[in-house]
Amino acid sequence: MLSEFVGLEIFALMVVFARVGGAFMIMPVFGEAYISARIRLLFALVFAFIITPVVGEQIPNAPQAGATALVLFILAEITIGVFLGVVLRVMVAALSTAGGVISLVSGFANALLFNPAQADQGSLQSVFLSLMGVLLILVTDLHHVMLMGVVETYRVFPPAEIPMMGDLAETIARGVADSFALAMKLASPFIVLILLFFVMLGLIARMMPQLQVFFIAMPLQILIGLYIFLLTLPTLMMVFLEEFAENLARFFMFQ
Repeated sequence: MLSEFVGLEIFALMVVFARVGGAFMIMPVFGEAYISARIRLLFALVFAFIITPVVGEQIPNAPQAGATALVLFILAEITIGVFLGVVLRVMVAALSTAGGVISLVSGFANALLFNPAQADQGSLQSVFLSLMGVLLILVTDLHHVMLMGVVETYRVFPPAEIPMMGDLAETIARGVADSFALAMKLASPFIVLILLFFVMLGLIARMMPQLQVFFIAMPLQILIGLYIFLLTLPTLMMVFLEEFAENLARFFMFQ
């Protein structure tokens, strides 16, 4: 009797760890590329220990159809966890996209450096906004909401039910579209002002053809971009945090 009870508890822990581990390998803050994979999985295991008593009643017994059914069961849980991580990662990727657009219109497109949040090269503004976004998520305790969201997935996606891949793909596609729209919203002040700046330069070039506008355009473009970035940075991050929290609440259907 005791061995059967222990076996059920181990199976429940394994199922929870499959979903939590899949999410923690990708989701922002906990799944950043600069965090060791072992650390991420260890944190996922600890979190699985904590929430297994909470969600354990929803986890069915081990499939009796054989190893194939068990593997499919575990793969379904991993898929749900990866799906959650991708959705959250796409939300935060809006900052990197916005930074890329801002750097393009501000004259910093060729100033690249390593972006630890994306594990690739990025512009100065992309790196800065990505790291600040992670920092503000921690400061505002939104990472607690993400952890609550991991638990909430057991209400949205009950265990032992194979998720509809079409619905998951549609949700991710919609998330990518919303992320790009948010990125363009964040970069819109820079696009409008730099566009007006180049229109002004075009008028000056027509009125004074002898003036070499390209020699004065690049320094002024960089200065204007930096000045706008300094003025709008608090508003940009506030808008991002509001959109991020709203998307979390809508996706996880918090009451």
